[in-house]
Amino acid sequence: MSKSAAIRLLLADDHYVVRMGLAAICEQEDDLRIVAQAVDGAEAVELFRQHRPDVVLMDLFMPRLSGVEALRAIRKDSPSARVIMLTTYDADEDIYRALEAGACGYVLKNMPGEELFRAIRQAHVGRKYLPTVVASRLAERLEQPALTAREVEVMRLVVAGESNKEIAEAMKVTEHTAKMHLKNIFAKLGARDRTEAAMLVLRRGIVLLT
Repeated sequence: MSKSAAIRLLLADDHYVVRMGLAAICEQEDDLRIVAQAVDGAEAVELFRQHRPDVVLMDLFMPRLSGVEALRAIRKDSPSARVIMLTTYDADEDIYRALEAGACGYVLKNMPGEELFRAIRQAHVGRKYLPTVVASRLAERLEQPALTAREVEVMRLVVAGESNKEIAEAMKVTEHTAKMHLKNIFAKLGARDRTEAAMLVLRRGIVLLT
């Protein structure tokens, strides 16, 4: 296949070495061609509008706009855009957020090149692609009752080490209400205490360490 007829790719990753590595392995494939590279989410949106690539490989966490924020902006402008999230993270909440925002694939950076190429080719013909390990994590996420925005905020404060009294003050509620929020959260997560709940929300990507 001539490069002019190849699948046109936009790479978005803030790590230079990763981006160059992706470009190098993709360019070895006869049916893949890199048309642009972005160093952050905002540039990814801008370059997508300029080049209209067939498929975007988007890192999950980037400066200015995150991968999911950039994905939403691209899909708002072009609902048929085909974006694959490429990341080192397999937290169920990250996978759920990306797919909910319209990603057509979610590939881990430690997977073999052939898996990445398969995802790109599937995306190009309008199919979703999830490796087995990612599909399994997503299935687990979908089986769990979701935390409300208020409950996620409570858990951010718990992860930060705040007491029930401090959580109540921060959220402008009574301490009793803060305790009720925690009780509901424990039930949803299947956690026995705040320490276990904190570990679960961090592992699942519900709360991110900053």
